[in-house]
Amino acid sequence: MTGTRSLLIANTDGQCFLIVQIWTAMSCIIVVHLDYLEAGADIIITASYQATIQGFEAKGFSSEESEGMLRRSVEIACEARDIYYERCKAGASDSNNDIRILKQRPILVAASVGSYGAYLADGSEYSGNYGDEVTLETLKDFHRKRVQVVAESGADLIAFETIPNKVEAQAYAMLLEEENIKIPAWFSFNSKDGINVVNGDSLVECASIAESCGKVAAVGINCTPPRFIHGSILSVKKVSSKPILIYPNSGESYDADLKEWVQNTGVSDEDFVSYVNKWCEVGASLVGGCCRTTPNTIRAICRTLSNRSPALPL
Repeated sequence: MTGTRSLLIANTDGQCFLIVQIWTAMSCIIVVHLDYLEAGADIIITASYQATIQGFEAKGFSSEESEGMLRRSVEIACEARDIYYERCKAGASDSNNDIRILKQRPILVAASVGSYGAYLADGSEYSGNYGDEVTLETLKDFHRKRVQVVAESGADLIAFETIPNKVEAQAYAMLLEEENIKIPAWFSFNSKDGINVVNGDSLVECASIAESCGKVAAVGINCTPPRFIHGSILSVKKVSSKPILIYPNSGESYDADLKEWVQNTGVSDEDFVSYVNKWCEVGASLVGGCCRTTPNTIRAICRTLSNRSPALPL
């Protein structure tokens, strides 16, 4: 990273500013990935949830540059994992106050693919209402190249996240088969009540799509308030034998008009983590946090899971 920066900042003043800003952003992302790894995370998700080829091209980037930025999101996460492993080899800090978890273990990089609604940036991933003009074929065409790129980027798996409706799940499942994607994927839905996804489609029907796709290794729920997770797990279990993953948000509400989360409408880390054992007992295999959770949340989840009795299934 440092060598690349030194080479590129020798350009014109305007280009120098742009490159330094991009380098700084990438450096910050690595730091954030490391924060979560040192909190105990076993899977880190790339910063590509809203990154789309169509979005980059709308900002003037070429197709090649757009694809390169998608790949770079995976490379950054892999670099963070490498740095973390080096820190594990070096050992923990001498400080008695060091709360970092430096433990050599398998760590997976999941390439994030957000929904069509995330690309629209109008909050519609929380409603799933795209309009009648957005069809199954529209969604397949929109996602196809991005899925191809991230599948060949060096990621360990693809995380299809915050899926708000059945038709987008169908599009993903068809793309995985049509493109013969070689790495596994997970499907993670956004539920409004533990029974339905946010547009009103049955969560059971959505989970059935994931269950029937051989390329999908796990299915579950993300960016959903903690209070709906228990019911969501039970809904998924009705039709799926795959591992169930859950990574709720803090429970706070998202204001699509202001494009920000409404503070103080969620639960504390302590309340969030109090649910973890119950989620595992009813069938969750992978547990984490989504929007408005922090490394402290992950650290508390890790501590809770470590204290679980061996007799209880994880």
